[in-house]
Amino acid sequence: MSDLLGITDEGAVRLLTFRRPDVRNAFNEELYRATAAALDAAAADPSVSVVVLTGEGTVFSAGTDLNEMAEIARKHAAGEDVGDVGKGFPILMDAVVAFPKPLLAAVNGSGIGLGLTILPHCDLVVIAEGARLHAPFTTMGVAPEAASSYLLPLRLGAQLANLVLLCGRPLTAAEAVEHGLALKSLPRDEVLPETLVLARELAEKPLASLLATKRVITEPHRAAVLAARAREDAAFADLLSR
Repeated sequence: MSDLLGITDEGAVRLLTFRRPDVRNAFNEELYRATAAALDAAAADPSVSVVVLTGEGTVFSAGTDLNEMAEIARKHAAGEDVGDVGKGFPILMDAVVAFPKPLLAAVNGSGIGLGLTILPHCDLVVIAEGARLHAPFTTMGVAPEAASSYLLPLRLGAQLANLVLLCGRPLTAAEAVEHGLALKSLPRDEVLPETLVLARELAEKPLASLLATKRVITEPHRAAVLAARAREDAAFADLLSR
């Protein structure tokens, strides 16, 4: 359990809430690992049929906590032993990619980095009007993450995905809906209630059927997602070493 992640149940729906509003719900090592553990627990719990992700406050997530990442990089450069610290991101992505049940996102505000790249892994997404989704990887001198180099062109089409990934241009909520990354855009205070309506509708279905249906939808892309993650990780490591 972590104070950084809210976990609440409503029947067979489990809501996971990122709770670092002071830093725009940026993911530090603790939040990465807490969210991964919560997803693994929900996957194994037969009383849970659907999981909803959301953020506390007015931002969905600002992605990786850059201050913590810089401190980890400093320790590596100094030759300090950091053990497993810094492994939280791949641990979370392993849990997200493997999650076998419907995963919904109530995007209550803007998303940066992982706040965008986690969305193609979600089965249904509702986004707040006015929210902007930003992948500033080239601006930061790094490579994409979370198989976004594969999934964003698949969802958005090559041209818009290139604007987002190569140019770093923010994607608006309206564009996310128009191009299929999100189901609908609503006023901020309606986003979570509407997502929970969808989650409850799903939770009324037989769990075995939900599992089978998600499996046959995602399985054709599984190998490509894993390959994209491996390419991205290699490119990211190469750029950081320069």
